[in-house]
Amino acid sequence: MLFVEANGARIPAIGLGTWELRGRTCARLVEQAMRLGYRHIDTAQVYENEREVGEGLRASRIRRDDVFVTTKVWTNHFAPHDLERSTKESLTKLRLTEVDLLLLHWPNPQVPLEETLGALAHVKKLGMARHIGVSNFTVALIDEAVAACPEPLVCDQVEYHPYLDQTKVREACARHGMALVAYSPVARGRIKNDATLARIGRVHGKTTAQICLRWLVQQNVSAIPRTSRIERLSENIDIFDFALSEEEMAEIFRMGSAKARLTDFGFAPKWD
Repeated sequence: MLFVEANGARIPAIGLGTWELRGRTCARLVEQAMRLGYRHIDTAQVYENEREVGEGLRASRIRRDDVFVTTKVWTNHFAPHDLERSTKESLTKLRLTEVDLLLLHWPNPQVPLEETLGALAHVKKLGMARHIGVSNFTVALIDEAVAACPEPLVCDQVEYHPYLDQTKVREACARHGMALVAYSPVARGRIKNDATLARIGRVHGKTTAQICLRWLVQQNVSAIPRTSRIERLSENIDIFDFALSEEEMAEIFRMGSAKARLTDFGFAPKWD
């Protein structure tokens, strides 16, 4: 497994996203992923599956120190005392004493960013999170967050796949020594019949999803594909035995535009 290093954190390059996974299915998939070699699991308070993620981790019998666990604080818990209390709740559900990475899930202009980041840094100092970061932050918000946060931020987790150009955010992260973690890295399956990715895949004997994930990893990006199918778990992690050429990388980059965003809510920031 490759790692993405950022401000003291070593984030496994491929992880399992758990958005929309629920109940027994979620616990079973997490357990299975761990047995297949995954060492990076991503969840969030708003996914309502932290308890099942914890069950899957325990069932796998993998040593806690060998797993990188991320969860995210929802926007209505950004007031300082509330952030600390809700983080404790997350840890109780996961049955962990700390998470490896705690993120602010979306920006919330209703609470001053400085206050929220102060609380996030405090939670880290209390030992509830080994590392802290943000999610769905724009370039301007990354710059503001880094300036305001008393502890280093290790990543911005954003939507990123070949159809969505995230050059600006990638460069902002690099400038601050932060990692970019990609959610929806296979564009929620839309890449399946992509002619360019399929052609590159035939050269390497790989699927379109594997080409997509390899393209991200070669940019030093950590990707967290979500799947509810066991066979996909094996496919998504089987990307470390080949490399894309510079020409192939460039060809995939050319597929991107700023308009191909799949996750956009009314409360989202003004995207770059």
